[in-house]
Amino acid sequence: MTQLFAQPYDINATGFYFQSQAEYAEKSAQARNAYGFPIEEYELQFIAGEDIDAKLFEALSINQCNFAAFLDACDKWTEEQKIKTIIAVSEGGYDFDLHTGNPDDFDVDLYEMSSLRELAERFVEEGLFGTIPKEIEHYLDYDAIARNLGFDYGETVIAGKRLIYRCL
Repeated sequence: MTQLFAQPYDINATGFYFQSQAEYAEKSAQARNAYGFPIEEYELQFIAGEDIDAKLFEALSINQCNFAAFLDACDKWTEEQKIKTIIAVSEGGYDFDLHTGNPDDFDVDLYEMSSLRELAERFVEEGLFGTIPKEIEHYLDYDAIARNLGFDYGETVIAGKRLIYRCL
């Protein structure tokens, strides 16, 4: 389960750990600083959970306004939805609102591969560049094809997986 920490901006106060919106509401309602005043603002920090959820937390800039939707997304979204959202927001520059957005709206091509060269070899094998006779295939410059693919595709590592992606 995902665990977050609410770090007060008030240096005279102590933060708390939580795993749900209800737990946050309960603990924040009781939180007081050294002078007895209520704490209103917190910086939220990712403490424990899946690596992919940590990347999602970072990409979506989770705060007091959207953490409940984030915790819900951690439980309900598929790994592919999380990866596409992380890539679209952090690599592609897209905006995403956890309250109104749908991770399936992102048009991201994903390939779990180690390099653009491997993607180039797969595209040739699948006939993306047309039919290439076997006799000529050995003369293809896969590194040059990979460099050209680099104009449209990027590489990243998310939760230990090397991914090649393209945001459309």
